[in-house]
Amino acid sequence: MCLQFPPGCVAFSLMVRLVLFDIDGTLINSGGAGVRAFERAFAEEFSIPDGTQRLSFCGRTDSSLVREFFLMNGIEPSPHNFERFFRAYVALLKTQIRDCTGGLCQGVEGFLAELEAMAQPPAIGLLTGNIRQGAEIKLTHFGIWHRFAFGGFADDHEDRDQIAAVARERGSRQLDRPLEGREIVVIGDTPLDIRCGRAIGAKVLAVATGMISKPELALRKPDWVVDDLSQVSAGEVLGC
Repeated sequence: MCLQFPPGCVAFSLMVRLVLFDIDGTLINSGGAGVRAFERAFAEEFSIPDGTQRLSFCGRTDSSLVREFFLMNGIEPSPHNFERFFRAYVALLKTQIRDCTGGLCQGVEGFLAELEAMAQPPAIGLLTGNIRQGAEIKLTHFGIWHRFAFGGFADDHEDRDQIAAVARERGSRQLDRPLEGREIVVIGDTPLDIRCGRAIGAKVLAVATGMISKPELALRKPDWVVDDLSQVSAGEVLGC
């Protein structure tokens, strides 16, 4: 059995009613299209080449990355400059994603299909550091945008923990009742995904389909850690 339960994890009996997915490294691998769009936007809009070289993208929010870039390069992090960047980024991402070499991460299609086929399917949403337009461009390209009714995005907040709170609130509205943390599962591929899931009291399924290894993810004590989503059933995660 490839499913690994880290030391100290506990079993829960309350059924999960909301599943929140990260995007990059969890649902899809875009072959670096987003990073290339970032770099070209920095170069074309602010005349700074190689603007991504000192930035760590893993688990970060788009808005926090742009703010860091501005501060490193003496650019005022004003609403006007954020608007300039993201206008350029969205246009460039549309071009970059057309030629990307990526695809859905292993097990994603089967896991989503299993969730959707359940007798009482949970609400399925996004919890991502992408801005909403970026998320839509990426997931539309890979044919799965329509499968997520709502989400929390970098437009909502720069801090991923706060984005998680927004996603939880939108999920509660979708189900027309407040949700306990134990009724939520966050699925992600980085330590920051694990942290933001814990920030809302959710259970966390960590997948090693991104840049972080399974042993390193296990050190952060998610409730489950797997190589990819083909190694765990939706029924196991939802407790049904």
